[in-house]
Amino acid sequence: MKQRLFAKTALTAALLAVLSGCATSTADTATKWNADKTYRITILHTNDNHGRFWQNQNGEYGMAARKTLLDNIRAEVKAEGGTTLLLSGGDINTGVPESDLQDAEPDFKGMNMLGYDAMALGNHEFDNPLDVLRKQQQWAKFPMLSANIYDKKTGERLFKPYQIFEQQGIKIAVIGLTTEDTAKIGNPEYIGAIEFRDPKAEAKRVIAELEQNEKPDVIIAATHMGHYEDGQRGINAPGDVALARYVDDGDLDMIVGGHSQEPVCMEGPNKTNNNFKPGDKCTPDQQNGTWIVQAHEWGKYVGRADFEFQNGELNLISYDLIPVNLKKKIKLEDGTQKRVFIQNEIQQNPEVLSFLTPFQEKGQEQLTVKIAESNGKLEGDRNVVRFKQTNLGRLIAASHMQRAKADFAVMNSGGVRDSINAGDITYKDVLTVQPFGNIVSYIDMSGKEVLDYLNVVATKPIDSGAYAQFYGISMTIAKGQVSDVKIGGQPLLMNKTYRFTVPSFNAAGGDGYPKVSHHSGYVNTGFVDAEVLKEFLQHNSPIDVNKYAPKGEVIYK
Repeated sequence: MKQRLFAKTALTAALLAVLSGCATSTADTATKWNADKTYRITILHTNDNHGRFWQNQNGEYGMAARKTLLDNIRAEVKAEGGTTLLLSGGDINTGVPESDLQDAEPDFKGMNMLGYDAMALGNHEFDNPLDVLRKQQQWAKFPMLSANIYDKKTGERLFKPYQIFEQQGIKIAVIGLTTEDTAKIGNPEYIGAIEFRDPKAEAKRVIAELEQNEKPDVIIAATHMGHYEDGQRGINAPGDVALARYVDDGDLDMIVGGHSQEPVCMEGPNKTNNNFKPGDKCTPDQQNGTWIVQAHEWGKYVGRADFEFQNGELNLISYDLIPVNLKKKIKLEDGTQKRVFIQNEIQQNPEVLSFLTPFQEKGQEQLTVKIAESNGKLEGDRNVVRFKQTNLGRLIAASHMQRAKADFAVMNSGGVRDSINAGDITYKDVLTVQPFGNIVSYIDMSGKEVLDYLNVVATKPIDSGAYAQFYGISMTIAKGQVSDVKIGGQPLLMNKTYRFTVPSFNAAGGDGYPKVSHHSGYVNTGFVDAEVLKEFLQHNSPIDVNKYAPKGEVIYK
């Protein structure tokens, strides 16, 4: 990697060491390292925790096991004379009811016990009012970093842009960066006064400040921006590849990422290894002299990057994504299947397990009570609901439509976070599907306004959270336009007034939907989406999933 401009060359450093017999240092700083000595630095990382402080029903991942793994790695590195730094790529919030109902208190306090050194702020850190995030900052014993989040009114940064760590006389700067898509996908009700600036430009600015004022030996970006193969980001904001290409060659030694929730393992230059499986060798991406890593999601892995630092240069020696008690299915001789650990089982740390248990028990108290039942799967898997109409997407829309006494309903697929399996349904299932606490809203519009609205919303691309699920309406979509629109089975009339529902998130402009929250016909009902869905399921149980299955109402050509 490119040696820092402010660091002495290896030749000069070695010469000074010979002449003086003492340690050399980077210019104008008290941080010292010895010329020609090889130092070992290990960067550990996770991202996109999404409330998974507890292991899943199969005993996979969980913070207690992660603690044991981290402690073992730290002990190994220390025994070899090295040091470690543990970073998170953000999104600690949102995803599991036991965590959501407690404002992720077990997750942030658990991170303290696991010894996190810093984290990037993710977009889901803004799913709650800002005072909740400030409370989480008080819980955390480590800095939450973001250089590109500003207060619109004052023009000042709302969070610390970077943190300096000194290890073995080596000065390490960690810069935090957050996707500017947060302005689009965050809850507009909570982020209206916040500006998310271009993280690439902010990174360049902070790097220049660091090199002038702090003179670090190593610069790492902890980001929540997403890794997109060869920078092909689609409708998403620029991610880690674009960032690495934007700054000068080698200005960033490493990017510890998140947001796209994938293992960043490369098959070759600009080519992702789509066949990566837990336990496989993982080669991180490298762009413009910068290593880019990401550890999938939920604490399923701990990423481990072992570096050697010598004479101002940092070189990656080895990299691994270590599964945290992940399992695979094997077929037994009798034809049955069994889940087995992919690697040796990691024991749960007793102290962490004891600390987290009351949170898990408290969160489950009211969640495991049966509220309804169904005769089949309600489909909400990400790789389905963002590509086509599904029974669950339509059922959620139907619940909103009924509550608001509307003519039809629009539901963003990004607000459908999981499926509900056949059989008994609990409140926990509901909160897993709808964790964001959005409010059901409705708008009264003329047929002409409805058509204009649909021409934006119904044409959103697949494979994005903006892709819309519909209920009570049918249409054909071709060449970026809608036609043959029928509401309640009747043709759309331009001069007639219609009422439709949309989540408050989208009504305020989330996902790039037209902002309608200031429309004269807009009403925020005050009803939380998960509670509306819960009551709908209760009142209509047993649920016949076929009743909500799409029957060609929305046709794409």
